[in-house]
Amino acid sequence: MNTKVFTAHVPLPLAEKVDQIAARMERSRGWIVKQALVAWIDQEEERRRLTLEAMAEVDIGRIIDHQAVQAWADSLGTDKPLPVPL
Repeated sequence: MNTKVFTAHVPLPLAEKVDQIAARMERSRGWIVKQALVAWIDQEEERRRLTLEAMAEVDIGRIIDHQAVQAWADSLGTDKPLPVPL
């Protein structure tokens, strides 16, 4: 696999945590950073997918009125909670 070197300045406390985790896991600092970067990129890609999905729902008019959501939320914890708005 081809690779590319990245250089980044990180705050010392963060660098120390990476070093501690690397030592505890008996892995290299680079391996720890790569795992963290892969997880972050996966999270951001999922966030984007969900955002685009939500925007498509809005575009076709599949939305729930804010007042209905607020009334439902306000009813939680009462003797007669409202059903989840659809």
